[in-house]
Amino acid sequence: MSGARTTTLDPARRRQQMAAAKRRHPSARPPSRRPAPAHFYALAIVIALLTLLGLVMVQSASSITALVSEGSGWVYFRRQLLWAALGMVALLVGLKVPYHAWRRLVGPILLVAFALMVLVLFPSFGKSVNGSRAWLTIGPFGLQPAEVMKLALLLYTADLMARREHLMNNVRMTLWPALVVLGGAGTLIMLQPDLGSGIVLVAIVLSVAFIAGSPMMPLGSTTALIGFVGLMFALGSAERRARWTAFLHLMRHRDDESFQVVQGIVGIASGGITGVGLGASRLKWGWLPEAHTDMIFAVLAEELGVVGVVVVCGLFVALGLLGISVALRCPDRFGMLLASGITAWLLVQAFINIGGVTGLLPLTGLTLPFVSFGGSSLLVTMAAAGLLLNVARNTR
Repeated sequence: MSGARTTTLDPARRRQQMAAAKRRHPSARPPSRRPAPAHFYALAIVIALLTLLGLVMVQSASSITALVSEGSGWVYFRRQLLWAALGMVALLVGLKVPYHAWRRLVGPILLVAFALMVLVLFPSFGKSVNGSRAWLTIGPFGLQPAEVMKLALLLYTADLMARREHLMNNVRMTLWPALVVLGGAGTLIMLQPDLGSGIVLVAIVLSVAFIAGSPMMPLGSTTALIGFVGLMFALGSAERRARWTAFLHLMRHRDDESFQVVQGIVGIASGGITGVGLGASRLKWGWLPEAHTDMIFAVLAEELGVVGVVVVCGLFVALGLLGISVALRCPDRFGMLLASGITAWLLVQAFINIGGVTGLLPLTGLTLPFVSFGGSSLLVTMAAAGLLLNVARNTR
């Protein structure tokens, strides 16, 4: 009889064990059929609005430059639209593929990112723009490897901190490996040089490490050391020093290093409350170089005024709040770190861009996420947005 009872209870035990395993490993559960939570749809709306606004502003800011240089005012818009379509494919892939599946690809993605970062340093492959060899030319397209590295480093750090949750007090097993990889990526970034992208890479790694629970003393000292090294690099040559300190004396350098910023501020001031009207910017008539790239916020403020500025800043604030909400509601550690890292990445980059355009920070050349012209930036940003939406869809 006891043998019969054991045989009868074994299937029940197995079902209990399988249920416990699924609770411990959320990625092993079958796809949920319940409706996605409200913050998933809110996040999707914010991302869609920023992307659509970016397409409109790229057309408005680039039309004159495109007409003069390419013979058609729609050239840059069509390119951005193509990249947005590719970005939508990347977003859907990030949304549909279970985000835990990307953990198995962390190694290959990181190797590809490093290979691209090395390849861009060779003159036969890399293209120098504004003194920085940061672009790979692939036929008619350009790819910025630093953008790929942002996503690769985020996935690596989130996976590392999730796997070693029980070792967070042991910095040799958690923080140090992340800093070694960051150091390699940072060295290659500085060889380009591209200090703006380097700052974003540091923000991604340190924000994930902080949220994961790294001890504050090692994390604080590491942050201070990285800040010191970055400052020494920025001040290490007369050219970089002039560029990175010009924002402290804008009018003194208005004819050289601060020319773009001063022109942008003039445009922002002329926008007033409601702006001069969409498409009516004066800056884009040759007064503001690269108006459709990292300086697009100035054209937006001129054409749409304070109203447009509040809308754009409000969308980024909403993106940040929703990203934090997603991280707090995530049922597993990897998803929480992934959502936190993507949110920190997008907000830090937006803050640096807007701060540079308005003269509050040095101008770094970083794009405004979703809004500025830049194919590889838009593609990778939308891929990251797809991962964030994926995590949001699976929250409680």
